[in-house]
Amino acid sequence: MKIAMIGTGYVGLVSGVCFSDFGHDVVCVDKDPKKIEMLNAGKVPIFEPGLDRLMEKNVEAGRLSFTMDLPEALDGAEAVFIAVGTPTRRGDGHADLTYVMAAAREIAETARDYIVVVTKSTVPVGTNRAVAEVLAEANPELDFDVASNPEFLREGAAIDDFMKPDRVVVGVQTDRAAKVMEDIYRPLYLRDFPIVTTDLESAEMIKYAANAFLATKITFINEIAALCEKTGADIKQVSKGMGLDGRIGNKFLHAGPGYGGSCFPKDTKALARIGQDFACPMVITEAVIKINEDVKRRMVDKLLDLCGGSFNGKKVAVLGVTFKPNTDDMRDSPSLTIVPALVGGGAEVRVTDPQGKHEGEALLPGVTWCEDAYAAADAADLVVILTEWNEFRALDLGRIAASMTTARMADLRNIYNAAMAKEAGFVDYASIGRGREQDVMSG
Repeated sequence: MKIAMIGTGYVGLVSGVCFSDFGHDVVCVDKDPKKIEMLNAGKVPIFEPGLDRLMEKNVEAGRLSFTMDLPEALDGAEAVFIAVGTPTRRGDGHADLTYVMAAAREIAETARDYIVVVTKSTVPVGTNRAVAEVLAEANPELDFDVASNPEFLREGAAIDDFMKPDRVVVGVQTDRAAKVMEDIYRPLYLRDFPIVTTDLESAEMIKYAANAFLATKITFINEIAALCEKTGADIKQVSKGMGLDGRIGNKFLHAGPGYGGSCFPKDTKALARIGQDFACPMVITEAVIKINEDVKRRMVDKLLDLCGGSFNGKKVAVLGVTFKPNTDDMRDSPSLTIVPALVGGGAEVRVTDPQGKHEGEALLPGVTWCEDAYAAADAADLVVILTEWNEFRALDLGRIAASMTTARMADLRNIYNAAMAKEAGFVDYASIGRGREQDVMSG
């Protein structure tokens, strides 16, 4: 089957490459000439483990190509996926559907034969019906169906998520569209992966509800972590005890500096706005949004305590700035709150991240970029672990402590513990959600 993929951002590129690996003929379309030039040169514009090799394999097999020419991409295609950005609209929290609707109009003006227009972008409930209206208005003669096919890709594990999904959600209105979608996902049907076929509105809601629930889980454990710090409980033991309950599960119960990334911040805000629009307030989701921002600010207070109440004149090493490991994505990363607070408070900030420099140079002005954790920590007064990259999980703590002017650590991902830090020579260590007996040096 020939498939057109509009948009070569994270979702579009990963989906297009994986569909081609299913055996489909996939043409990815983008209006950015630099991006298409890069892709045609075999270079991947995002960091996602394994994506470069999979893309190369399918380009060489003749199943995957990249173009700016929409008519070329749609010629003979049975389905076209819209995988463009839906950022949070300034001022009201709505998902901005400008690019989605523009893509729909261009499809209507270009397509000549029956086609299924599939929304892969995350969109509010009712969007797919609006897309159908745009298509019909722009080209009343066009024979088409619309389908909703939200993505559930974790950055850093997207290929596995696509090839071995927990579920695939497909929202359709007709049997004809359902058959096309079944053919597209036939390799997954044959391996008995769950395919949830539903109406358009339910498919749209599933995506928002799932992400809001996961964001709630993260925020809940961060609130419990704050209480653990006050009561002397250990959040790692609390999380383990909770996670062993089959009704709860152990995923997304790791305390930290707050969630970020391309999905949770945007989708929780959009869901809250949808609730407002329908006079059905999403009170829990609204609280999650607020608390998550409070968590990030609480991290700044934790660092301030370690620095004796002032950042002025302190040298601070920050290990990791991306919102999670195995990605170069910095959207809504806790680093965008924490690092500016350090710089604004007068600290000399040195940063290292295996993939974050490309975006981070523009987003984090006033910092010095270092090759590794050891260079960043040299002569520092405080080292902050902000992203749990593997490179930071097995550091030579003794080497780092010995190189620092004052050996203090803020372990905001709970990678180490106070005993390890003390043995390595640190004079102060703080983590998330552990009582004073776990975190305070005793001499």
